Amino acid sequence: MNAVLVMQGITKSYRMGEVEVPALRGIDLELSAGEMVVLLGASGSGKSTLLNILGGLDVPTAGHIRYRDHELTNANERALTIYRRDHVGFVFQFYNLIPSLTAIENVALVTDLANKPLSPGDALELVGLTDRRKHRPGELSGGQQQRVAIARAIVADPTLLICDEPTGDLDRETTEEILRLLQLLNREHGKTIVMVTHDPKAASFAGRIVHLDKGALTDAPAETAA
Repeated sequence: MNAVLVMQGITKSYRMGEVEVPALRGIDLELSAGEMVVLLGASGSGKSTLLNILGGLDVPTAGHIRYRDHELTNANERALTIYRRDHVGFVFQFYNLIPSLTAIENVALVTDLANKPLSPGDALELVGLTDRRKHRPGELSGGQQQRVAIARAIVADPTLLICDEPTGDLDRETTEEILRLLQLLNREHGKTIVMVTHDPKAASFAGRIVHLDKGALTDAPAETAA
């Protein structure tokens, strides 16, 4: 499969007073088109930092990152905004829906920024919520709200779907439903998916598991924590 995104020697450090705190240590990672990857590791392992760099929300301290033929290593904020707009969809743990808007209105918010968006109705149909299109978030279950959030993430038809603990606030049954939906988007609609999780159960839905421990990739399973 073709490489969608390549990271080489990625490091990320944060300065706290006079102390420099490393978050990522020499990450080499390649994402292939159409694969589903889980980033698994304990709190503080660097998962969210890595996800933010993959999604263009942050830049590395050192190393190189490339999306297809676009060099992102030294990209300015405008270039990163275009990258996020045209190629990346985000799904977060707490949905981030606007309470006063209906499901279809929440999804439609993104279409004004996209180049070739799906219709909001089609996006909701893909996640199985056609019959809830006129409902507001307060009238939906947690799982249904996350489905709306996923519809919003895919309505711009991104290549890369970034999921940060998408099942972290859901019960076990609903978690499995959301994971199966993401798997469907990966297998039948060709989305390249990278998902951060604490939950080893989620790993069973992925084609590849990447373990992180103290900011570094490791071949051995990292310790996980709920």
